[in-house]
Amino acid sequence: MKQKEVFAKDICFKKIFWLFMIGSFLGCIFEMINHFIHYGNLVSRSGLIYGPFNPVYGFGVVIFVLFLSKIKSPILLFLGGMLLGGGFEYMCSLIQEKVFGTISWDYSHQFFNIGGRTSLKYMLIWGVLALIFMKFIYPILSNLIEKIPINIGNVLTLILIVFMIINIIISIIACLRQSERSLGKDPSNKVEVFLDKHYPDERLNRIFENHVKV
Repeated sequence: MKQKEVFAKDICFKKIFWLFMIGSFLGCIFEMINHFIHYGNLVSRSGLIYGPFNPVYGFGVVIFVLFLSKIKSPILLFLGGMLLGGGFEYMCSLIQEKVFGTISWDYSHQFFNIGGRTSLKYMLIWGVLALIFMKFIYPILSNLIEKIPINIGNVLTLILIVFMIINIIISIIACLRQSERSLGKDPSNKVEVFLDKHYPDERLNRIFENHVKV
């Protein structure tokens, strides 16, 4: 008897991509709720120009799945999540500062922080998130993703990949151009003129409300 074909079975590229999308969306919502709890107002916590997506959480989910999926011990999952999450958060902050000249978080006021880019508090949070995600959420998401009809799943995956590639490229070059504008550099080609017109500082500042120039 021929075995029924399953969409995105086991840990494959399609499943990893869908986990990245889901993680990016849920991460953005989590950040918005967390800010609302602490400050009482809703602000954008998106990491991309189009859509409520925070790729830091998307990549975080992918890293957890790739490196922690074989681990059964809750203690090791927690410790692995601490190290992976904290290390990834540090690298994201470092790259953002070096490439765009901005930072989205600064933990220099917190106890046991590492260059203000990550801290013991948030490493512990990463550990808890990794434990909860790998033990309870990932099995459910994995099962739901595998239940997507193959033809629909393949088409949606292709559409979303194209959308995210364009979204990421536009977000990067728009932010790079914003950094140039902050230095008083005038547009030198048609692409930069386009970016200045369609992605001015006012628009980018509304989307990336937590970006601080350094």
